Amino acid sequence: MTRIQVADQTFVAAPAESATELISDRANWRRWWPDLQLTVVENRAEQGVRWKVSGPLNGTTELWLEPVLDGFVLHYFLHAEPTSQLPTEPRALMTEVGKINHRRRVAGRAMSFEVKDRLEASRHVGGPAAGEGGVAASGGAR
Repeated sequence: MTRIQVADQTFVAAPAESATELISDRANWRRWWPDLQLTVVENRAEQGVRWKVSGPLNGTTELWLEPVLDGFVLHYFLHAEPTSQLPTEPRALMTEVGKINHRRRVAGRAMSFEVKDRLEASRHVGGPAAGEGGVAASGGAR
């Protein structure tokens, strides 16, 4: 079992295909995970992207876009091992692994909320999904 296990999900009220360009942009990857080197393993277009991760972590990460209702659920997964030397004493090891997991969960949540905020920018609360009902996903009227 890998030590770093992150799984998170966020509902986005916009069509999944509206996220394709955003999550395929390498500049965003560098902002979201500045210390990780990501290599695309599978670009699944409107279904998401899978990467190999290297750097301070070795493993895999994925953004999966699951169509739900009038939007999609953005699933974020990270499964990795730290590459740095970890403490050998059990309590210190658990503390350090807990800190790394927490940092990676916070980074994943920040990424998810950025995607949500950008894609839902034109949507008013309770209204149709961005890109539906006359509101374009880019923020302007059709």
